[in-house]
Amino acid sequence: MVEIKQDLPPAGGYAAVNWTRVPAKKFFTGYQMIAGYLGLFAFGFWLTNRMHKVFRIRKVENRSCYNAIFPLLLAERDREFLKQLSRNRDEEAKLMKNVEGWKVGQYYDLPIYEHPDRGLTSPIISEFYAHADPKYLWERLNYAMNK
Repeated sequence: MVEIKQDLPPAGGYAAVNWTRVPAKKFFTGYQMIAGYLGLFAFGFWLTNRMHKVFRIRKVENRSCYNAIFPLLLAERDREFLKQLSRNRDEEAKLMKNVEGWKVGQYYDLPIYEHPDRGLTSPIISEFYAHADPKYLWERLNYAMNK
């Protein structure tokens, strides 16, 4: 017959189980936490005011740069506009050189680009882009519609 060996506790019994509450380690007291909060608040307030001044200075500088360069941008835009009108007139003269009685820059003997009283007049957008790639006209129209 086989002898069965039963599993028993060790001699003298098991060690005692620690069941008492172990409080968490306190790193800061309440006063230290309030002082830390006030210190962080003061630092954040100082940093916010400092950054506000920096951003305000940058905004003034950007506005000054824009105001300084704006006349140049307008002049370049107007210059390119006049160059395109000149290109349009040259292209019209080249296309219609063999047509008798055709006057470049006129529509039924009325000037398209110049008015006797008002000087230079802007053509409609389809006339302005008449000799350009149609994609530029559609880009311009889509930009104007989505603006």
